[in-house]
Amino acid sequence: MGETEFSKLLRERRKQQLITLSVVAGKAGISLPYYSDIEFGRRYPPDREILDKILDALYVSDADKLVFYDLAGKARSEAPMDLPEYINEYEEVRYALRLAKDNGDPKVWNKVIDLLEKERGRKQ
Repeated sequence: MGETEFSKLLRERRKQQLITLSVVAGKAGISLPYYSDIEFGRRYPPDREILDKILDALYVSDADKLVFYDLAGKARSEAPMDLPEYINEYEEVRYALRLAKDNGDPKVWNKVIDLLEKERGRKQ
């Protein structure tokens, strides 16, 4: 597989926290060789349950977890881990994604993002 942006960021975060590989593995409830393989890109990023345990062991904030989800999804050639359930739950979301994919213009998403951010502001 090889090193990915995900594995680099994971290792960087661990080193910033001054935590050893074995401490992270222990806190996450996984074996040291397994964690080492993840961090050095010899394995794909784990499923969300295990990844969340690793990120908790590294004191990663909820906002920063989204970055890890995105990079894990990219490394696995999948959607980010926090999105499939939502996408599968709502037909409208799947329809909108397919329309956007067929349109091919990412600028359209900027309009959608602006609308969603305005809606979020009204609800807060």
